[in-house]
Amino acid sequence: MKKVFSLVMISVLGGILTLGGYLLFFDNDQIFVQESPGIPAYTPVNMSSLPEAANADFTEAAGKTVNAVVHVKNMAITRNPFYGTREGRTLQGTGSGVIVSPDGYIVTNNHVIQNANQLQVTLNNNKSYMAEVIGTDPNTDIALLKIDAEDLEYLPFGDSDNAEIGEWVLAVGNPFNLTSTVTAGIISAKSRDLGMNNHPSSFIQTDAAINPGNSGGALVNIYGELIGINTAITSQTGTYVGYAFAVPSNNARKIVEDILEFGDVQQGILGIRGAQAANLPKELEVKISEGVYVYQVEEGSGADKAGIKSGDIIRKIDDVVINKFSDLTGYIGSKRPEDVVKVQVIRDGDNKVFDVRLTKYEVFQIKEIGLEVANATSAELKQRNISNGVKITRGLTPQMQNEQLYGTIIIAIDNEPVKNIEDVERIMNSRKSGDPISVTFVSPNGEKQKYVWR
Repeated sequence: MKKVFSLVMISVLGGILTLGGYLLFFDNDQIFVQESPGIPAYTPVNMSSLPEAANADFTEAAGKTVNAVVHVKNMAITRNPFYGTREGRTLQGTGSGVIVSPDGYIVTNNHVIQNANQLQVTLNNNKSYMAEVIGTDPNTDIALLKIDAEDLEYLPFGDSDNAEIGEWVLAVGNPFNLTSTVTAGIISAKSRDLGMNNHPSSFIQTDAAINPGNSGGALVNIYGELIGINTAITSQTGTYVGYAFAVPSNNARKIVEDILEFGDVQQGILGIRGAQAANLPKELEVKISEGVYVYQVEEGSGADKAGIKSGDIIRKIDDVVINKFSDLTGYIGSKRPEDVVKVQVIRDGDNKVFDVRLTKYEVFQIKEIGLEVANATSAELKQRNISNGVKITRGLTPQMQNEQLYGTIIIAIDNEPVKNIEDVERIMNSRKSGDPISVTFVSPNGEKQKYVWR
């Protein structure tokens, strides 16, 4: 009898501890971005014959993927502070990467390789190479590396626009330095905006287990096609609890191609400022809850020339349905300037379609004061009765974001007039570091003010 009673008490105690651990683990979730320390092939995703869950076989996809996913080590050179002699290399952090061409181009996350002195890449066959950074895009957290190797196994880019919620996927990477780890799950959602880097984002969400070290690894479908680059997780502890996010392959592929062809990322824009239709104030009397409401159309932009107007609600771009703002930013992020897209809008209850030629997003970040600026239109200058200036597009720091300076015109920096962002870049690059910065503003109501940053 005593033995039975002891077993019952042990079971009850175990249940209490399990429940308590569950509540502790899942309380107060927050976004945690893993901190680590020729043009690629393109293959469309075939969604016509996905196997049912009971018959899903991941062996072929895993076999195609593990040899194309590498271990990336971020190394720092250490030196003797007194004698300046070289002492060796220190491991700053680790992550993963995906080989996307047979001659050694590798896609990874920018935060994996950030501030690296040396990068070491280890293949699944344990061969190691030193890697060169070809280019980066901090806004999307994508970086392109190159190693000196040939005839490598690589992953073709799939078409992430065709990936579907509920589709089986594999995450392949090196969590906790465990090389060639494969986990399975489904696509939980698309076009997730995490608000990373104070920049609109559009991620694929999956419940495939992703942990620190998976950053930069592959998210593939069951055919072994690359549909995402694993980037972030949601967790209280920094380890996986069921939510993980990947940069869609269409966006990653476009960034890679831009870096190889132009040396930097070519960002195309519609030329509108908008908001999600469901979040509009009641006084606008908008009865549609899905889509992007156009608040403002930039003068001279592709949207302006095509005929899109303030008050339109964007519901579709090409064949992509636009339910929320991140659907729009995600799709446009896979395009470049001069591309033409079909934009379907609802205007006064009617559907209208416009062919919009994307224009180049040209901005300059004044990092010293935490502001991003773009060229002002003639209408914006005329409205304030001024002849020159650049407009503030966003704050780069929480403090500047709280100032709500969008639309404010900067007419001079250090008492020197500015006409465009080239003037701003020239002035900022010619000034001495540490000197005070004076900026003359004209607010939307025409009031002129001058501030000095010391």
